Amino acid sequence: MRITTWNVNGQRAAIKKGFRRFVAKIKPDILLLQEIRATPDQLERKEARPRGWKVHWNPADRKGYAGTAIWSRHDIELVATGMGDHDDQGRITVVRTGGMLVGSIYLPSGSMNEDRQAAKEAWMERFQPWAAALAATDEPVVIGGDLNIAHQKIDIHNATGNKRNSGFLPHEREWFTGLLEQGWTDLQRAHVGDEQGPYSWWSNRGQARKKNRGWRIDYLLGNAAAAARLQNAETLRRGGMVVSDHAPVTVDLA
Repeated sequence: MRITTWNVNGQRAAIKKGFRRFVAKIKPDILLLQEIRATPDQLERKEARPRGWKVHWNPADRKGYAGTAIWSRHDIELVATGMGDHDDQGRITVVRTGGMLVGSIYLPSGSMNEDRQAAKEAWMERFQPWAAALAATDEPVVIGGDLNIAHQKIDIHNATGNKRNSGFLPHEREWFTGLLEQGWTDLQRAHVGDEQGPYSWWSNRGQARKKNRGWRIDYLLGNAAAAARLQNAETLRRGGMVVSDHAPVTVDLA
């Protein structure tokens, strides 16, 4: 089972930049998308209902903002959007597909200002118990997406210079550790070990892409049943960066 997560930085723009070509190259069985910034009616029919896929879109109420989606080669059953309330920003989609539970997650960014950081932290506080309940289930569960936090120093270029920046604040990193203590496994980190990166997002400033000065903020987390099936993990920086400022991250499960 191949699962890929990808913040596409706008579904309509991604399509124009070759999104479907790279999806065909990756060949996922399940595709988790974030920051779709579009509703199905804003897409061509062949993109809203792509041939060979079962799709659930969860756009934000506000046009052109946030939103998540899940594509699957298997039958797909919607389990939840949001954390038991109206998911007005489309930040959580959970489905049952391919004999497992899968969630696409788009955690808010706090980099714009203090109000956005406060909103991010309020969301994080609600998310942790919600995620704990999912981690405890007996069936395989994978949640993935743009979590807007680099967990460890090896997940970010220039850890010292970023220690006061949103996305690498000490209490954000501790929150991420709390997720792992709930029973989640960072599947890519489990596969690659303690190597630096691999990064999944790069700023548009200072030649960050060219110099590979990035952040690893896109994750696939598995509960115990899913982590036991881990076979491989990879980040497709080459090509994937043509479509978005995020690269797609993929894991293979037995």
